[in-house]
Amino acid sequence: MELAEIIKLARGQEEVDLLLKNVNLVNVFSGDIHETNIAIAGSKIVGFGEHDARKVIDLDGHYVAPGFIDGHVHIESSMVTVSQFARAVVPQGTTAVIIDPHEIANVLGLDGIRYMLESSKYNPLSVYVMLPSCVPSTHMETAGSELLWYDLTVLANNPWVLGLGEMMNYPGVLALDSDVLDKLRAFAGHRIDGHAPGLSGRDLSAYIAAGIRSDHECTTSQEAQEKLRQGMWIMIRESSPAHNLTELLPFVTPENSRHCMFVTDDRHPADLMDEGHINYLIKKAISLGLPPVTAIQMATLNTAQYFRLREKGAIIPGFSADLTVFDDFEDLNILQVYRDGQLVAENGKLVFVPPVKRATPIRGSINVNWESIDLRIPAESNRLKVIGLIPQQLITEQLIEEPKLENGLAVADTARDILKIAVIERHLGSGNLGKGFIQGFGLKRGAIASSVAHDSHNIVVIGTNDLDMMMAIKEIAMMRGGICVVDGGQIIGRLPLPIAGLMSDRPLEQVRGNLTQLMEAANQIGSKVEDPFMSMSFMALPVIPRLKLTDMGLVDTTQFAIVPLFE
Repeated sequence: MELAEIIKLARGQEEVDLLLKNVNLVNVFSGDIHETNIAIAGSKIVGFGEHDARKVIDLDGHYVAPGFIDGHVHIESSMVTVSQFARAVVPQGTTAVIIDPHEIANVLGLDGIRYMLESSKYNPLSVYVMLPSCVPSTHMETAGSELLWYDLTVLANNPWVLGLGEMMNYPGVLALDSDVLDKLRAFAGHRIDGHAPGLSGRDLSAYIAAGIRSDHECTTSQEAQEKLRQGMWIMIRESSPAHNLTELLPFVTPENSRHCMFVTDDRHPADLMDEGHINYLIKKAISLGLPPVTAIQMATLNTAQYFRLREKGAIIPGFSADLTVFDDFEDLNILQVYRDGQLVAENGKLVFVPPVKRATPIRGSINVNWESIDLRIPAESNRLKVIGLIPQQLITEQLIEEPKLENGLAVADTARDILKIAVIERHLGSGNLGKGFIQGFGLKRGAIASSVAHDSHNIVVIGTNDLDMMMAIKEIAMMRGGICVVDGGQIIGRLPLPIAGLMSDRPLEQVRGNLTQLMEAANQIGSKVEDPFMSMSFMALPVIPRLKLTDMGLVDTTQFAIVPLFE
Protein backbone atom coordinates (compact mmCIF):
# COMPACT_ATOMS: atom_id res chain seq x y z
CA MET A 1 0.00 0.00 0.00
CA GLU A 2 1.32 3.41 -0.98
CA LEU A 3 2.29 5.73 1.90
CA ALA A 4 -0.16 8.52 1.08
CA GLU A 5 -2.97 5.97 0.95
CA ILE A 6 -2.12 4.69 4.43
CA ILE A 7 -2.16 8.25 5.82
CA LYS A 8 -5.58 8.99 4.31
CA LEU A 9 -7.01 5.73 5.61
CA ALA A 10 -5.63 6.37 9.09
CA ARG A 11 -7.21 9.87 9.12
CA GLY A 12 -10.59 8.43 8.19
CA GLN A 13 -10.67 10.09 4.78
CA GLU A 14 -11.32 6.78 3.04
CA GLU A 15 -13.14 3.57 3.92
CA VAL A 16 -11.05 0.84 5.54
CA ASP A 17 -11.49 -2.76 4.53
CA LEU A 18 -12.34 -4.13 7.98
CA LEU A 19 -13.36 -2.70 11.34
CA LEU A 20 -13.20 -4.97 14.40
CA LYS A 21 -15.61 -3.34 16.85
CA ASN A 22 -15.94 -3.59 20.62
CA VAL A 23 -12.61 -5.22 21.39
CA ASN A 24 -10.54 -5.30 24.55
CA LEU A 25 -7.17 -4.58 23.02
CA VAL A 26 -4.10 -6.03 24.77
CA ASN A 27 -1.68 -3.17 24.18
CA VAL A 28 1.85 -4.53 24.50
CA PHE A 29 3.37 -1.05 24.06
CA SER A 30 1.45 0.72 26.83
CA GLY A 31 1.15 -2.40 28.96
CA ASP A 32 -2.60 -2.08 29.48
CA ILE A 33 -5.92 -3.30 28.11
CA HIS A 34 -8.41 -0.82 26.69
CA GLU A 35 -11.69 -0.86 24.83
CA THR A 36 -11.57 0.31 21.23
CA ASN A 37 -12.15 -0.60 17.58
CA ILE A 38 -9.36 -1.76 15.24
CA ALA A 39 -9.31 -0.47 11.67
CA ILE A 40 -7.59 -2.61 9.02
CA ALA A 41 -6.78 -1.79 5.41
CA GLY A 42 -5.19 -4.45 3.26
CA SER A 43 -2.59 -6.17 5.40
CA LYS A 44 -2.06 -3.20 7.77
CA ILE A 45 -3.55 -1.83 10.94
CA VAL A 46 -4.34 1.83 10.23
CA GLY A 47 -5.96 3.08 13.43
CA PHE A 48 -8.43 2.81 16.27
CA GLY A 49 -11.88 4.19 17.11
CA GLU A 50 -14.62 4.98 14.63
CA HIS A 51 -13.99 4.39 10.93
CA ASP A 52 -16.17 3.84 7.90
CA ALA A 53 -15.55 0.29 6.75
CA ARG A 54 -16.58 -2.05 3.97
CA LYS A 55 -16.95 -4.82 6.55
CA VAL A 56 -17.66 -4.57 10.28
CA ILE A 57 -17.28 -7.41 12.78
CA ASP A 58 -18.52 -6.90 16.34
CA LEU A 59 -16.27 -8.90 18.70
CA ASP A 60 -18.53 -8.29 21.68
CA GLY A 61 -15.81 -7.35 24.17
CA HIS A 62 -13.46 -10.23 23.44
CA TYR A 63 -9.73 -9.73 23.90
CA VAL A 64 -7.52 -9.06 20.89
CA ALA A 65 -3.75 -9.54 21.11
CA PRO A 66 -1.03 -9.50 18.50
CA GLY A 67 -0.49 -12.82 16.75
CA PHE A 68 1.78 -15.04 18.82
CA ILE A 69 5.40 -15.58 17.70
CA ASP A 70 7.55 -18.62 18.49
CA GLY A 71 11.13 -17.37 18.79
CA HIS A 72 12.89 -20.71 18.28
CA VAL A 73 11.45 -23.92 16.87
CA HIS A 74 12.56 -26.90 14.81
CA ILE A 75 9.52 -27.78 12.70
CA GLU A 76 11.17 -31.08 11.78
CA SER A 77 10.63 -32.25 15.38
CA SER A 78 6.88 -32.15 14.83
CA MET A 79 7.49 -34.84 12.17
CA VAL A 80 5.13 -33.09 9.74
CA THR A 81 5.54 -30.66 6.86
CA VAL A 82 5.35 -26.89 7.26
CA SER A 83 1.78 -26.80 5.96
CA GLN A 84 0.67 -29.44 8.47
CA PHE A 85 2.49 -27.62 11.25
CA ALA A 86 0.64 -24.44 10.26
CA ARG A 87 -2.65 -26.35 10.42
CA ALA A 88 -1.85 -27.15 14.03
CA VAL A 89 -0.51 -23.84 15.35
CA VAL A 90 -2.33 -21.07 13.46
CA PRO A 91 -5.77 -21.91 14.97
CA GLN A 92 -4.01 -21.65 18.36
CA GLY A 93 -3.05 -18.04 17.74
CA THR A 94 0.46 -18.38 16.28
CA THR A 95 1.01 -16.20 13.21
CA ALA A 96 4.81 -16.29 12.94
CA VAL A 97 7.64 -18.66 13.83
CA ILE A 98 11.42 -18.36 13.70
CA ILE A 99 12.75 -21.74 12.69
CA ASP A 100 16.24 -23.21 12.81
CA PRO A 101 16.20 -26.00 10.19
CA HIS A 102 19.42 -27.58 11.42
CA GLU A 103 17.80 -31.03 11.62
CA ILE A 104 17.11 -31.23 7.90
CA ALA A 105 20.31 -29.30 7.12
CA ASN A 106 22.33 -32.02 8.86
CA VAL A 107 20.76 -34.49 6.45
CA LEU A 108 20.49 -32.54 3.19
CA GLY A 109 22.57 -29.38 3.65
CA LEU A 110 21.51 -26.30 1.68
CA ASP A 111 18.95 -28.39 -0.21
CA GLY A 112 17.22 -29.06 3.10
CA ILE A 113 17.12 -25.37 4.04
CA ARG A 114 15.81 -24.45 0.60
CA TYR A 115 13.15 -27.15 0.95
CA MET A 116 11.93 -25.56 4.20
CA LEU A 117 11.91 -22.08 2.64
CA GLU A 118 10.00 -23.29 -0.41
CA SER A 119 7.54 -25.32 1.71
CA SER A 120 6.79 -22.23 3.79
CA LYS A 121 5.29 -20.32 0.85
CA TYR A 122 1.51 -19.81 0.56
CA ASN A 123 0.80 -20.81 4.14
CA PRO A 124 -1.17 -18.78 6.73
CA LEU A 125 1.98 -18.62 8.85
CA SER A 126 5.00 -16.34 8.54
CA VAL A 127 8.07 -18.59 8.66
CA TYR A 128 11.43 -16.89 9.25
CA VAL A 129 14.73 -18.76 9.23
CA MET A 130 17.87 -18.64 11.35
CA LEU A 131 20.54 -20.42 9.33
CA PRO A 132 22.04 -23.50 11.04
CA SER A 133 25.43 -22.70 12.54
CA CYS A 134 26.58 -26.21 13.43
CA VAL A 135 26.33 -28.65 10.56
CA PRO A 136 27.63 -31.04 11.69
CA SER A 137 27.34 -30.23 15.37
CA THR A 138 30.73 -31.84 16.15
CA HIS A 139 33.61 -33.67 14.45
CA MET A 140 32.63 -36.87 16.29
CA GLU A 141 29.77 -37.88 14.00
CA THR A 142 28.96 -38.13 10.30
CA ALA A 143 26.29 -35.78 8.99
CA GLY A 144 24.85 -35.62 5.52
CA SER A 145 26.45 -32.25 4.88
CA GLU A 146 28.98 -29.73 6.11
CA LEU A 147 28.02 -26.06 5.92
CA LEU A 148 30.82 -23.52 6.12
CA TRP A 149 30.41 -19.76 6.37
CA TYR A 150 30.50 -19.19 2.61
CA ASP A 151 27.79 -21.83 2.09
CA LEU A 152 25.46 -20.00 4.47
CA THR A 153 26.04 -16.54 3.04
CA VAL A 154 24.38 -17.71 -0.20
CA LEU A 155 21.08 -17.41 1.68
CA ALA A 156 21.92 -14.48 3.96
CA ASN A 157 20.10 -11.91 1.82
CA ASN A 158 16.88 -13.89 1.54
CA PRO A 159 14.19 -11.64 3.09
CA TRP A 160 12.94 -14.53 5.23
CA VAL A 161 16.41 -15.21 6.68
CA LEU A 162 17.12 -13.29 9.90
CA GLY A 163 20.56 -14.44 10.99
CA LEU A 164 22.60 -17.32 12.36
CA GLY A 165 20.95 -20.08 14.38
CA GLU A 166 21.91 -21.49 17.76
CA MET A 167 25.68 -21.65 18.17
CA MET A 168 25.89 -24.99 19.94
CA ASN A 169 29.62 -25.26 19.50
CA TYR A 170 30.50 -22.96 22.38
CA PRO A 171 33.74 -24.89 22.98
CA GLY A 172 34.67 -23.93 19.42
CA VAL A 173 33.95 -20.27 20.14
CA LEU A 174 36.15 -20.33 23.24
CA ALA A 175 38.91 -22.31 21.51
CA LEU A 176 38.95 -19.82 18.61
CA ASP A 177 38.05 -22.49 16.07
CA SER A 178 38.58 -20.87 12.67
CA ASP A 179 35.39 -22.25 11.06
CA VAL A 180 33.27 -21.06 13.98
CA LEU A 181 34.84 -17.61 14.00
CA ASP A 182 34.36 -17.31 10.24
CA LYS A 183 30.61 -17.87 10.69
CA LEU A 184 30.40 -15.31 13.48
CA ARG A 185 32.26 -12.77 11.36
CA ALA A 186 30.09 -13.46 8.32
CA PHE A 187 26.90 -12.78 10.31
CA ALA A 188 28.12 -9.84 12.38
CA GLY A 189 25.30 -7.32 12.35
CA HIS A 190 22.67 -10.07 12.09
CA ARG A 191 21.03 -11.75 15.03
CA ILE A 192 23.06 -14.73 16.27
CA ASP A 193 21.28 -17.13 18.61
CA GLY A 194 23.04 -18.97 21.40
CA HIS A 195 22.98 -22.46 22.90
CA ALA A 196 25.24 -22.62 25.92
CA PRO A 197 23.86 -24.76 28.77
CA GLY A 198 25.61 -24.01 32.05
CA LEU A 199 28.17 -21.61 30.56
CA SER A 200 29.27 -19.11 33.19
CA GLY A 201 31.90 -16.62 34.28
CA ARG A 202 34.58 -15.46 31.89
CA ASP A 203 33.70 -18.15 29.35
CA LEU A 204 30.16 -16.77 29.18
CA SER A 205 31.52 -13.23 28.76
CA ALA A 206 33.71 -14.38 25.87
CA TYR A 207 30.78 -16.19 24.23
CA ILE A 208 28.59 -13.07 24.43
CA ALA A 209 31.41 -10.79 23.31
CA ALA A 210 31.54 -12.83 20.10
CA GLY A 211 28.15 -11.33 19.16
CA ILE A 212 25.82 -14.08 20.44
CA ARG A 213 22.73 -12.45 21.91
CA SER A 214 20.22 -15.07 23.11
CA ASP A 215 20.02 -18.39 24.90
CA HIS A 216 17.23 -20.98 25.19
CA GLU A 217 19.13 -23.51 27.30
CA CYS A 218 18.74 -21.96 30.77
CA THR A 219 17.45 -24.43 33.32
CA THR A 220 17.71 -22.35 36.52
CA SER A 221 16.83 -18.79 37.47
CA GLN A 222 20.44 -18.23 38.52
CA GLU A 223 21.71 -19.18 35.08
CA ALA A 224 19.16 -16.96 33.37
CA GLN A 225 19.99 -14.04 35.65
CA GLU A 226 23.72 -14.26 34.92
CA LYS A 227 23.13 -14.39 31.18
CA LEU A 228 20.64 -11.53 31.25
CA ARG A 229 23.01 -9.36 33.28
CA GLN A 230 25.55 -9.75 30.48
CA GLY A 231 23.07 -8.64 27.83
CA MET A 232 21.52 -11.87 26.58
CA TRP A 233 17.84 -12.16 25.70
CA ILE A 234 16.41 -15.12 27.58
CA MET A 235 14.28 -17.58 25.63
CA ILE A 236 12.09 -19.44 28.11
CA ARG A 237 11.56 -22.90 26.67
CA GLU A 238 8.68 -25.29 27.20
CA SER A 239 9.20 -28.11 24.72
CA SER A 240 8.16 -31.75 24.56
CA PRO A 241 11.50 -33.05 25.90
CA ALA A 242 12.50 -30.06 28.10
CA HIS A 243 10.19 -28.29 30.54
CA ASN A 244 11.85 -25.10 31.80
CA LEU A 245 9.00 -22.62 32.22
CA THR A 246 8.07 -23.42 35.81
CA GLU A 247 11.69 -23.20 36.99
CA LEU A 248 12.50 -19.99 35.11
CA LEU A 249 9.33 -17.96 35.60
CA PRO A 250 10.24 -16.65 39.10
CA PHE A 251 13.26 -15.00 37.47
CA VAL A 252 10.99 -12.76 35.35
CA THR A 253 10.30 -9.33 36.91
CA PRO A 254 8.69 -6.09 35.69
CA GLU A 255 12.21 -4.73 35.27
CA ASN A 256 13.58 -7.52 33.05
CA SER A 257 10.55 -9.07 31.34
CA ARG A 258 11.00 -7.10 28.12
CA HIS A 259 14.17 -9.09 27.43
CA CYS A 260 12.45 -12.47 27.83
CA MET A 261 10.44 -14.44 25.28
CA PHE A 262 8.69 -17.78 24.87
CA VAL A 263 9.96 -20.58 22.61
CA THR A 264 8.96 -24.21 22.06
CA ASP A 265 12.17 -25.54 20.44
CA ASP A 266 10.82 -29.08 19.83
CA ARG A 267 7.11 -29.84 20.08
CA HIS A 268 5.68 -33.20 19.11
CA PRO A 269 2.30 -33.90 17.45
CA ALA A 270 0.46 -35.09 20.57
CA ASP A 271 1.54 -32.02 22.55
CA LEU A 272 0.61 -29.68 19.71
CA MET A 273 -2.85 -31.22 19.50
CA ASP A 274 -3.54 -31.80 23.20
CA GLU A 275 -1.81 -28.87 24.90
CA GLY A 276 -1.16 -26.29 22.22
CA HIS A 277 1.68 -24.13 21.03
CA ILE A 278 2.66 -20.66 22.30
CA ASN A 279 -0.88 -20.26 23.65
CA TYR A 280 -0.11 -23.12 26.05
CA LEU A 281 2.99 -21.34 27.36
CA ILE A 282 1.04 -18.10 27.86
CA LYS A 283 -1.76 -19.86 29.70
CA LYS A 284 0.65 -21.81 31.89
CA ALA A 285 2.69 -18.70 32.71
CA ILE A 286 -0.44 -16.78 33.73
CA SER A 287 -1.59 -19.69 35.91
CA LEU A 288 1.81 -19.53 37.65
CA GLY A 289 1.35 -15.86 38.45
CA LEU A 290 2.83 -13.92 35.52
CA PRO A 291 0.78 -10.77 34.77
CA PRO A 292 -1.34 -11.42 31.66
CA VAL A 293 -0.09 -8.45 29.63
CA THR A 294 3.51 -9.41 30.43
CA ALA A 295 2.82 -12.94 29.19
CA ILE A 296 1.41 -11.57 25.93
CA GLN A 297 4.43 -9.26 25.53
CA MET A 298 6.78 -12.23 25.92
CA ALA A 299 4.90 -14.05 23.15
CA THR A 300 4.73 -11.11 20.74
CA LEU A 301 6.52 -7.75 20.98
CA ASN A 302 9.62 -8.98 22.80
CA THR A 303 10.25 -11.67 20.19
CA ALA A 304 9.58 -9.31 17.29
CA GLN A 305 11.93 -6.67 18.67
CA TYR A 306 14.75 -9.13 19.34
CA PHE A 307 14.55 -10.44 15.77
CA ARG A 308 14.03 -6.93 14.33
CA LEU A 309 10.66 -7.77 12.82
CA ARG A 310 9.78 -4.11 12.69
CA GLU A 311 6.11 -4.41 11.69
CA LYS A 312 5.11 -7.37 13.86
CA GLY A 313 4.43 -8.07 17.50
CA ALA A 314 1.97 -5.27 18.34
CA ILE A 315 -1.37 -3.77 17.38
CA ILE A 316 -0.47 -0.24 16.35
CA PRO A 317 -0.94 1.81 13.17
CA GLY A 318 1.36 0.73 10.36
CA PHE A 319 2.00 -2.77 11.72
CA SER A 320 0.91 -6.01 10.06
CA ALA A 321 -2.64 -6.97 10.98
CA ASP A 322 -1.66 -10.24 12.70
CA LEU A 323 -4.26 -10.66 15.44
CA THR A 324 -5.45 -13.28 17.90
CA VAL A 325 -8.96 -13.05 19.36
CA PHE A 326 -9.65 -14.96 22.59
CA ASP A 327 -12.23 -15.17 25.37
CA ASP A 328 -10.34 -14.60 28.62
CA PHE A 329 -6.94 -15.07 30.25
CA GLU A 330 -7.98 -18.09 32.29
CA ASP A 331 -9.18 -20.42 29.51
CA LEU A 332 -7.49 -18.56 26.63
CA ASN A 333 -9.78 -20.13 24.07
CA ILE A 334 -8.71 -18.85 20.66
CA LEU A 335 -11.80 -17.68 18.77
CA GLN A 336 -10.33 -16.09 15.66
CA VAL A 337 -6.92 -15.56 14.09
CA TYR A 338 -6.07 -12.92 11.47
CA ARG A 339 -2.89 -12.81 9.47
CA ASP A 340 -2.15 -9.79 7.27
CA GLY A 341 -5.72 -8.66 7.80
CA GLN A 342 -7.31 -11.91 6.59
CA LEU A 343 -9.26 -14.31 8.78
CA VAL A 344 -7.24 -17.54 8.66
CA ALA A 345 -8.66 -19.54 11.58
CA GLU A 346 -11.86 -19.62 13.59
CA ASN A 347 -12.99 -21.74 16.56
CA GLY A 348 -9.98 -24.03 16.38
CA LYS A 349 -10.14 -24.68 12.64
CA LEU A 350 -8.13 -23.31 9.75
CA VAL A 351 -10.34 -21.41 7.31
CA PHE A 352 -7.50 -20.28 5.05
CA VAL A 353 -7.60 -22.00 1.67
CA PRO A 354 -4.06 -22.08 0.25
CA PRO A 355 -3.56 -21.72 -3.48
CA VAL A 356 -2.62 -24.82 -5.38
CA LYS A 357 1.17 -24.96 -5.52
CA ARG A 358 3.63 -27.24 -7.17
CA ALA A 359 5.14 -30.08 -5.19
CA THR A 360 8.49 -29.41 -3.57
CA PRO A 361 10.81 -32.27 -4.61
CA ILE A 362 13.35 -33.68 -2.20
CA ARG A 363 15.84 -36.51 -2.68
CA GLY A 364 16.07 -39.70 -0.65
CA SER A 365 18.38 -39.74 2.35
CA ILE A 366 18.92 -43.38 3.38
CA ASN A 367 22.25 -44.69 2.08
CA VAL A 368 23.46 -47.60 4.17
CA ASN A 369 26.55 -49.76 3.54
CA TRP A 370 24.94 -53.07 4.43
CA GLU A 371 28.13 -55.12 4.15
CA SER A 372 29.62 -53.19 7.08
CA ILE A 373 26.87 -53.87 9.60
CA ASP A 374 28.04 -56.31 12.24
CA LEU A 375 26.29 -55.76 15.55
CA ARG A 376 28.45 -58.23 17.51
CA ILE A 377 30.63 -56.77 20.28
CA PRO A 378 33.65 -58.85 21.33
CA ALA A 379 34.36 -58.51 25.06
CA GLU A 380 37.67 -56.78 25.79
CA SER A 381 37.51 -56.66 29.60
CA ASN A 382 35.12 -57.15 32.50
CA ARG A 383 34.58 -53.38 32.87
CA LEU A 384 32.04 -52.08 30.37
CA LYS A 385 31.03 -48.42 29.96
CA VAL A 386 27.25 -48.13 29.85
CA ILE A 387 25.17 -45.06 28.98
CA GLY A 388 22.92 -44.39 31.96
CA LEU A 389 19.57 -42.90 30.99
CA ILE A 390 18.22 -40.27 33.42
CA PRO A 391 14.40 -40.13 33.34
CA GLN A 392 12.98 -37.02 31.61
CA GLN A 393 16.46 -35.59 31.03
CA LEU A 394 18.62 -35.17 27.93
CA ILE A 395 21.79 -35.63 29.94
CA THR A 396 23.08 -39.13 30.72
CA GLU A 397 25.57 -40.61 33.15
CA GLN A 398 28.49 -42.99 32.77
CA LEU A 399 28.05 -46.38 34.42
CA ILE A 400 30.69 -49.11 34.75
CA GLU A 401 29.19 -52.60 34.64
CA GLU A 402 30.39 -56.16 34.17
CA PRO A 403 29.21 -57.33 30.75
CA LYS A 404 27.04 -60.38 30.21
CA LEU A 405 29.03 -62.74 27.98
CA GLU A 406 27.99 -65.35 25.42
CA ASN A 407 30.74 -67.09 23.41
CA GLY A 408 33.14 -64.26 24.13
CA LEU A 409 30.67 -61.58 23.02
CA ALA A 410 29.14 -58.88 25.20
CA VAL A 411 25.36 -59.09 24.88
CA ALA A 412 22.24 -57.40 26.24
CA ASP A 413 21.23 -58.31 29.79
CA THR A 414 17.50 -57.65 30.28
CA ALA A 415 17.70 -58.76 33.92
CA ARG A 416 19.83 -55.68 34.64
CA ASP A 417 18.14 -53.57 31.95
CA ILE A 418 21.40 -53.32 29.98
CA LEU A 419 20.49 -53.18 26.29
CA LYS A 420 22.57 -52.94 23.16
CA ILE A 421 22.55 -49.66 21.22
CA ALA A 422 23.97 -49.00 17.75
CA VAL A 423 24.21 -45.98 15.43
CA ILE A 424 24.48 -46.68 11.69
CA GLU A 425 25.71 -43.96 9.32
CA ARG A 426 23.00 -43.42 6.70
CA HIS A 427 24.07 -40.43 4.60
CA LEU A 428 27.19 -41.39 2.68
CA GLY A 429 27.24 -45.18 2.86
CA SER A 430 30.55 -44.90 4.71
CA GLY A 431 30.07 -48.07 6.72
CA ASN A 432 30.56 -46.27 10.04
CA LEU A 433 28.91 -48.13 12.90
CA GLY A 434 28.98 -47.17 16.57
CA LYS A 435 28.13 -49.87 19.11
CA GLY A 436 27.54 -49.71 22.85
CA PHE A 437 25.22 -50.42 25.76
CA ILE A 438 22.54 -48.42 27.55
CA GLN A 439 20.60 -48.83 30.78
CA GLY A 440 17.17 -47.40 31.57
CA PHE A 441 14.87 -48.25 28.65
CA GLY A 442 13.45 -51.43 30.17
CA LEU A 443 12.93 -53.49 27.01
CA LYS A 444 12.41 -57.19 27.77
CA ARG A 445 12.44 -58.34 24.15
CA GLY A 446 12.63 -56.96 20.61
CA ALA A 447 14.07 -53.68 19.40
CA ILE A 448 13.19 -50.08 18.55
CA ALA A 449 14.84 -47.98 15.83
CA SER A 450 14.61 -44.53 14.26
CA SER A 451 16.19 -42.30 11.62
CA VAL A 452 15.56 -39.34 13.95
CA ALA A 453 18.77 -39.10 15.98
CA HIS A 454 19.95 -35.61 16.86
CA ASP A 455 21.79 -33.89 15.35
CA SER A 456 23.24 -35.86 12.45
CA HIS A 457 20.22 -38.15 12.23
CA ASN A 458 21.89 -41.43 11.52
CA ILE A 459 19.91 -44.59 12.25
CA VAL A 460 19.79 -45.41 15.96
CA VAL A 461 18.59 -48.76 17.30
CA ILE A 462 18.21 -50.16 20.82
CA GLY A 463 17.43 -53.81 21.40
CA THR A 464 17.68 -57.04 23.29
CA ASN A 465 19.08 -59.15 20.44
CA ASP A 466 20.93 -58.65 17.15
CA LEU A 467 18.30 -60.28 14.89
CA ASP A 468 15.50 -57.94 15.91
CA MET A 469 17.86 -54.97 15.83
CA MET A 470 18.91 -55.85 12.28
CA MET A 471 15.29 -56.23 11.18
CA ALA A 472 14.51 -52.80 12.64
CA ILE A 473 17.41 -51.22 10.73
CA LYS A 474 16.22 -52.79 7.46
CA GLU A 475 12.66 -51.56 8.05
CA ILE A 476 13.93 -48.00 8.51
CA ALA A 477 15.65 -48.26 5.12
CA MET A 478 12.56 -49.79 3.46
CA MET A 479 10.46 -46.84 4.66
CA ARG A 480 13.08 -44.33 3.40
CA GLY A 481 13.34 -43.21 7.01
CA GLY A 482 11.05 -43.50 9.99
CA ILE A 483 10.48 -45.20 13.34
CA CYS A 484 9.67 -48.83 14.03
CA VAL A 485 9.25 -51.47 16.74
CA VAL A 486 10.19 -55.14 16.24
CA ASP A 487 9.23 -58.10 18.40
CA GLY A 488 10.45 -61.63 17.64
CA GLY A 489 11.08 -60.95 13.96
CA GLN A 490 7.77 -59.14 13.44
CA ILE A 491 7.21 -55.43 12.76
CA ILE A 492 4.59 -54.43 15.33
CA GLY A 493 4.71 -50.65 14.88
CA ARG A 494 5.96 -48.28 12.18
CA LEU A 495 5.86 -44.62 11.10
CA PRO A 496 7.35 -43.77 7.69
CA LEU A 497 9.25 -40.45 7.59
CA PRO A 498 10.29 -40.22 3.92
CA ILE A 499 11.14 -36.50 4.00
CA ALA A 500 14.84 -36.55 5.02
CA GLY A 501 14.06 -39.41 7.40
CA LEU A 502 12.58 -36.74 9.69
CA MET A 503 9.12 -35.78 8.48
CA SER A 504 6.00 -37.50 7.24
CA ASP A 505 4.08 -36.53 4.12
CA ARG A 506 0.82 -37.45 5.85
CA PRO A 507 -1.65 -35.31 7.85
CA LEU A 508 -0.84 -34.37 11.45
CA GLU A 509 -3.68 -36.50 12.86
CA GLN A 510 -2.39 -39.61 11.09
CA VAL A 511 1.15 -39.03 12.31
CA ARG A 512 -0.11 -38.59 15.85
CA GLY A 513 -2.12 -41.84 15.55
CA ASN A 514 0.93 -43.73 14.29
CA LEU A 515 3.02 -42.39 17.16
CA THR A 516 0.39 -43.56 19.65
CA GLN A 517 0.52 -47.06 18.11
CA LEU A 518 4.32 -46.99 18.32
CA MET A 519 4.16 -46.07 22.02
CA GLU A 520 1.80 -48.97 22.64
CA ALA A 521 4.10 -51.32 20.72
CA ALA A 522 7.13 -50.16 22.72
CA ASN A 523 5.23 -50.66 25.98
CA GLN A 524 4.28 -54.13 24.76
CA ILE A 525 7.96 -55.16 24.63
CA GLY A 526 8.71 -53.67 28.05
CA SER A 527 9.58 -49.98 27.59
CA LYS A 528 9.46 -48.06 30.86
CA VAL A 529 10.32 -44.67 29.33
CA GLU A 530 7.54 -42.11 28.87
CA ASP A 531 8.61 -41.43 25.28
CA PRO A 532 11.28 -43.99 24.30
CA PHE A 533 11.65 -42.68 20.73
CA MET A 534 12.30 -39.11 21.81
CA SER A 535 14.76 -40.30 24.47
CA MET A 536 16.50 -42.57 21.98
CA SER A 537 16.84 -39.71 19.47
CA PHE A 538 18.99 -37.76 21.94
CA MET A 539 21.29 -40.68 22.78
CA ALA A 540 23.29 -39.83 19.64
CA LEU A 541 23.73 -36.11 20.45
CA PRO A 542 27.38 -35.57 21.46
CA VAL A 543 26.99 -31.98 22.67
CA ILE A 544 24.96 -32.82 25.80
CA PRO A 545 26.68 -34.64 28.71
CA ARG A 546 27.80 -37.19 29.45
CA LEU A 547 28.03 -40.46 27.49
CA LYS A 548 26.51 -40.56 23.99
CA LEU A 549 26.94 -42.82 20.96
CA THR A 550 27.52 -41.72 17.37
CA ASP A 551 28.39 -43.62 14.20
CA MET A 552 32.05 -43.08 15.15
CA GLY A 553 31.75 -44.63 18.60
CA LEU A 554 31.20 -43.83 22.26
CA VAL A 555 31.55 -40.13 23.09
CA ASP A 556 32.50 -38.75 26.52
CA THR A 557 31.43 -35.11 26.37
CA THR A 558 33.54 -34.22 29.41
CA GLN A 559 36.58 -35.06 27.30
CA PHE A 560 34.87 -34.07 24.02
CA ALA A 561 36.39 -37.21 22.51
CA ILE A 562 35.67 -40.74 21.32
CA VAL A 563 36.49 -43.16 24.15
CA PRO A 564 36.85 -46.97 24.35
CA LEU A 565 33.75 -49.00 25.19
CA PHE A 566 35.70 -51.17 27.63
CA GLU A 567 38.05 -50.05 30.41
